[in-house]
Amino acid sequence: MKLIEFPEQTVIIAKDQPAYIPLPAYRDETDPRGRIACCWKLSWRDRLYVLITGRVWQQVLTFNQPLQPQLLTTAKPEMQGHNTKLSGGAKEKT
Repeated sequence: MKLIEFPEQTVIIAKDQPAYIPLPAYRDETDPRGRIACCWKLSWRDRLYVLITGRVWQQVLTFNQPLQPQLLTTAKPEMQGHNTKLSGGAKEKT
């Protein structure tokens, strides 16, 4: 599984921090919740593993601070100011 760039991204987090993998992301500066969205691409091996086990594991570095709410989804989130086609049969936003 790897992070991938996508048309709606607005920032690359940790771009100049060699200790971390750069995180292409969409950040809506007007969202009061501070929502950030990123996109992961699964390899064929990852896809087969998820198909067979139905499991995805997540690790988050909190640096011993309270954990922030997280959401894993297969549906592409709405990203304001961009034409967005949602997965799962949803209609295209214009």
